[in-house]
Amino acid sequence: MADEASLIRRIAAGDAVALRALFARHQVRIYRFTRRLVNNAAVAEELTNEVFLEIWRHAKSFEGTSSALTWMLSIAHHRAISSLRKRREDPWDEGAARALPDAADNPEVAAQKGNEGAILRRCLDALSPEHKGVVDLVYYHEMSVAETAAVLQIPENTVKTRLFYARKRLSELLRQAGVERGWP
Repeated sequence: MADEASLIRRIAAGDAVALRALFARHQVRIYRFTRRLVNNAAVAEELTNEVFLEIWRHAKSFEGTSSALTWMLSIAHHRAISSLRKRREDPWDEGAARALPDAADNPEVAAQKGNEGAILRRCLDALSPEHKGVVDLVYYHEMSVAETAAVLQIPENTVKTRLFYARKRLSELLRQAGVERGWP
């Protein structure tokens, strides 16, 4: 089985089979990463496809100074942040907002409110995209501070600072949600 860097070199040479292999290996990981950032399954699916299209178009620019996964997650991060910026500029649609169902009376939603896992997910979603990205890479993708810095293309100390403030904010949000044992 070929490693990711050799697959990217083959993709740079126009090998579509290598792209399919890379997609099969990392599609779920890229999707989950973008899903946590944009908090929308349909947008995350679209972004995942865009990431692999960008890999196809720009495989020749992969220098190998970082791991292939770091390079791919970096592309995904930039796509997700661009998508969030674009969505902020979308106008508010009052009619669509009124058409949204009120989930407050739903028994399933009421049961989830008591579930600390659901509370944690809501608290994570309340973080800024910058903090959410750092938390996702460090805790869900188990990347080091250096790898996270490479993906986000920011200094390592910035990663540490964002991680500190993300933990602090999560702790506050969890305490407000009634969870006594949040992150320190």
